[in-house]
Amino acid sequence: VQLQASGGGLVQPGGSLRLSCAATNSPYRIDNMGWYRQTPGKTRELVADITTYGHVNYGGGMKGRFDIPRDNANNTVWLVADALSPEDSGIYYCKVDLKLSWSHTRPYWGKGTLVTVSS
Repeated sequence: VQLQASGGGLVQPGGSLRLSCAATNSPYRIDNMGWYRQTPGKTRELVADITTYGHVNYGGGMKGRFDIPRDNANNTVWLVADALSPEDSGIYYCKVDLKLSWSHTRPYWGKGTLVTVSS
């Protein structure tokens, strides 16, 4: 499995974020897809994840700030946000759940994308 992420980098305060993550070469069906982040001084936290049916689960304080569109046909998920603040700076990780069987999934993590919100 390969997770090809793009986006991130330096963002001005109040600016926008658009990250993408495509899962390729997977021998398993892709189940949930999502984004986590690790900001300075904090442990890794859920931003949002989305099921194949489009149900979204947001981490604490994330709802209304982030959107997580998904393209099932291409196993691609995006993370979109506006009005970023310096507190949103951190490493953003794409995570997918590989469907090993009808009742068993396994998480697979991307390497992380650095987002820095600064003027």
